[in-house]
Amino acid sequence: MDLSTVEEVLATADPDDFRAGDAWLGGGTVLFSYGSDRLRRLLDLRSAGWEPWELWESGLEIASTCTIAQLYALPGSEAPYGVLRPGTARQARAGGFPSVEEWPATALIRPCCDAFVASFKIWNTSTVGGNVATALPAGPMTSLLAGLDADALLWAPGGGKRRVPVAQLVLGDGRTVLGRGELIRSFFIPRASLESRAAFRRLSLSNLGRSGALLIGRELGDGRLRLTITAATVRPVQLEVPLGAGDAEVARRVEAALPARLVHDDIHGLPEWRRDMSVLLAQEIVAELSTPPAPVREAAHPLEGAGGHLR
Repeated sequence: MDLSTVEEVLATADPDDFRAGDAWLGGGTVLFSYGSDRLRRLLDLRSAGWEPWELWESGLEIASTCTIAQLYALPGSEAPYGVLRPGTARQARAGGFPSVEEWPATALIRPCCDAFVASFKIWNTSTVGGNVATALPAGPMTSLLAGLDADALLWAPGGGKRRVPVAQLVLGDGRTVLGRGELIRSFFIPRASLESRAAFRRLSLSNLGRSGALLIGRELGDGRLRLTITAATVRPVQLEVPLGAGDAEVARRVEAALPARLVHDDIHGLPEWRRDMSVLLAQEIVAELSTPPAPVREAAHPLEGAGGHLR
């Protein structure tokens, strides 16, 4: 950590406090790792006291300050933080979060958190908003939120607010649409996205390596699915594919969506490998989502079939 030019840490979430030489501080895991010789103040968003998540009838809102550990605890959990709003679906479940059976796409949350390949110290510090705002191609929170068609709520100086799809918020490696002083307040995932079938695939050059390709597929309910390609690309790339499409058709569509300028190139994977793996993973996702889901069966009683009697 080398931030020797910082003179003040200000607890605020007001964009009007932003001035030249400032940076918004979420978890700080990237900011403190890379350092800077231009910063004068850090504006600490953690003081805002935002709930990590809020469950609404229309979907799930995730604060930008929600940590990876807090997000990981969500699916099917009785997490001791977060808010269930009045009238929320399934609120009768003892205040618990909807199960994966109720909201199938929540099954994507933990694999995306695992894609950090980070220690518990990072998980308890790094924030969802910070990961997206950093705009690293392999940022798994960008992958998750773009794959679920989430919007980001942005606050700007002067009281301005706007919503931007996460898939459009990241413009390239380290580049976003965020303007001067603008911050990410939260992300909203529509209920329709959470209720849909989804599939996840990820590859890296080593078991504990940074993602070289991370793809999410989500069934749209009209005979199509949406593929979101990240990590292999400098920004999220989305395309639609008919359910039941053959490998050749999937390959044609993916290759057309990945011109050379969009394919990432660094030590974690050559562009040719990233493009080929994106095609392979896309084919696997289309095959998975084109297969009807297996019927849900109740678990057998441990004595059933073992000579016991059920009463």
